[in-house]
Amino acid sequence: MDLSTIYMGMKLKNPLVASASPLSKTLDSAKNCEDAGLSAIVCHSLFEEQLTHDAGELDHYLTTNAESYAEALTYFPEITEFNLGPSEYLEHINRLKNSLEIPVIGSLNGVSNGGWINYAKQIEQAGADAIELNIFYIPTDFEKDSTVVEDMYVEIVTAIKTVVKIPVAVKLSPYFSAMANMAKKIDNAGADALVLFNRFYQPDIDLETLDVFPNIELSNQWELRLPLRWIAVLHGNIKASLAATSGIHTHTDVLKVMMVGGDVAMVCSELLKNGIHRATEILDDLKIWMEDKEYESIEQMQGSMDYRSVSQPAAFERANYMKVLNSYKI
Repeated sequence: MDLSTIYMGMKLKNPLVASASPLSKTLDSAKNCEDAGLSAIVCHSLFEEQLTHDAGELDHYLTTNAESYAEALTYFPEITEFNLGPSEYLEHINRLKNSLEIPVIGSLNGVSNGGWINYAKQIEQAGADAIELNIFYIPTDFEKDSTVVEDMYVEIVTAIKTVVKIPVAVKLSPYFSAMANMAKKIDNAGADALVLFNRFYQPDIDLETLDVFPNIELSNQWELRLPLRWIAVLHGNIKASLAATSGIHTHTDVLKVMMVGGDVAMVCSELLKNGIHRATEILDDLKIWMEDKEYESIEQMQGSMDYRSVSQPAAFERANYMKVLNSYKI
């Protein structure tokens, strides 16, 4: 049985990849991921805010309209609050590469088209096999239209592709008004993979202290439905590899991602909650299912249920919305 898959031109032994998370923050946990069978690991992110030499340009994006709300600036952490500084991050990638046999993917999290992009070159030089670009941007400027925001994404991808030779994945938000078109633009800009989707951590309110605070919750399986829809639509229509992240908890989730046309399924919450050994169990269950259904390879099932292949492609569109609403009975 062949579980291998191709992601950004890299042949992986199976489609289960550790997503950017604390799973990579220590060498021991990264080794545990490899021992549990994960085929690649995405490092936790190096944040643009950590690169102080770009503070001026970053300020343009993050503090626009914030001068009236000075308290908002207190939400940005001091540089000392980060676990690793830029140089330590590069050293960590180098250690991972020297210790692991599976591919190591660096991660950049930012918003501006500045000098931090050149740091991608240093991540490449540190030995990373690829880079995942996480553009975490929430457009709150009432004067900035969608075209400006979309162009910013394309410019960042284009800039990074000019400074590195290793593959570049782009982790996208699902909140674009024309998702298919935006995916095509990123694809045309040279992205080697699209990772769907970024989970924005939403703020909550403490009613006792009347404070607004960030709140992190691990993913649920139902969150996979959004990536499934868009991978099914995009498969065969763009050149880039497709990765699903958020909602990967069992072997059935991995199978669904493969069938709609995904190349890898990225897991995090399930391992943080139940232990890294869960990766082994997921892969074992995947093999059992494939044997039972007489699948000889992952490749055999990839795209078999994408938008173009299913008997009712409208199920991925508005018709499905109407059908589901009408199916509920009181």
